[in-house]
Amino acid sequence: MAYLQGLGVYLPLPRMSSGEIAAASGLPEWVVREKLGIHQKPLPGPGDHPAHMGGWAARQALGEAQVDGGEVDVVISITDEHKEYPVWSSAPLIAQIVGAERAWSFDLNQKCASFITALTVAEGLLAARLGVNTILIAGGYRNGDLIDYRDENVRFMYDLAAGGGAALIAREGPGLKLLSTRLKTDAVLAESVRVAVGGTAEPLTPENLAQFKLRVAQPELMKRHLEATSLPRFLEVIGGALEEAGYTPADLDYLALLHMKPSAHKAVLEGLGLSQQHSLYLADYGHLGQLDPILSLRFAKEAGKIGPGSLIALAAAGVGYHWGAAVLRWEDGGMTPLGGKSDAV
Repeated sequence: MAYLQGLGVYLPLPRMSSGEIAAASGLPEWVVREKLGIHQKPLPGPGDHPAHMGGWAARQALGEAQVDGGEVDVVISITDEHKEYPVWSSAPLIAQIVGAERAWSFDLNQKCASFITALTVAEGLLAARLGVNTILIAGGYRNGDLIDYRDENVRFMYDLAAGGGAALIAREGPGLKLLSTRLKTDAVLAESVRVAVGGTAEPLTPENLAQFKLRVAQPELMKRHLEATSLPRFLEVIGGALEEAGYTPADLDYLALLHMKPSAHKAVLEGLGLSQQHSLYLADYGHLGQLDPILSLRFAKEAGKIGPGSLIALAAAGVGYHWGAAVLRWEDGGMTPLGGKSDAV
C-alpha cells in the first residue's frame, strides 16, 4: 500500500500580474484574466532555483508528516529539466537539503504529468522492495523563464510560474491511500513543444543563445490534434483510474486539476458530471507544471473541501504528450492539520 502523509509547497514572493502579462504579450488584460485564467502568478526571487525550491517544500512535507529526513528511504525528484545546471541530477541535492543521508535518489521527468508518474513509481517500489518504507517526492519549477510573450504560439504557456512542491509517501497509513493510477502517452506530438536549441540536434552557440525559449514546432497540427484528443484523454485516464479503484465519477468529492484555460477546466468537470464545487481553479498561481496537483490538494485541505473519508482524484497532462490520473481516499486519522501559510518554507 502507499499513503500520502505530508504535503509541502513553496511559493516565491514576487508576482507577475495579469496586467504585466497583457503588456508583455500585447493581449487585452481581460483576455489574460478571463480566457487564459491568469490573475497573477509567482515569479522566482533571488536564490529561488528549482531543486532548492523543491527541497524547501520537502522540508515542509516531512514536517507535516512528522518524519525526520534520516528516515527517508528513497528521494524522487520531479524537478523539470530547466534547473540549476544542465546535464545534472537534482535528487541528491534535495536529499541533502532534507538530511536524507541514507536514501538513494533519482530524477523522474514526464513534464507536467511527472507527479502522477512518480506516485505510480513510488507505489511500485513499495510493492517490490520490502526495505523501502518511506519515499519523498519533491521538485521545483520555473519554466516561466523560457516563455517569449511575443510568441502567440506559446500563449497556452503564458501561465508558467515558479515554485516547489513535495509529498511524503509511506507504506503504512493513515493518510491519503493511493488506490489507483492511470497513465497514457500520445506520441503524435512527441516533438511539438521543446527548446529548439541547446541540445545535440542544435547545439548552443553565441548566435542562437537568444533562441533558448520554449517553442511549438507545428502549431496548427498541435492545435487540431489536441482539440480532438485532449478532453477525451483526460476523461479516459480519470475514468479509468476510478474504475480500477471501484468507483465512478459520481463518487468523487474533489478533483485536483492542473491549471488550464477556464473553458478546458470546466469541460473536464462537466465531462465527469461534476460541478465547480468539486475543484479549485488556480487563477492566482498560474501553472506550476507537475506541482499543480500538490498545490490544489494543499488548498483544498485548507479550504475544507477534503477531509477524512474524502475520495479524491488528481489529473494532469504534460507536453509530449502525456496524461495521468490518480485516485486517493483519505483514511481517518490522516494528514495532520497544516501549520502556517502555503508560501512558507
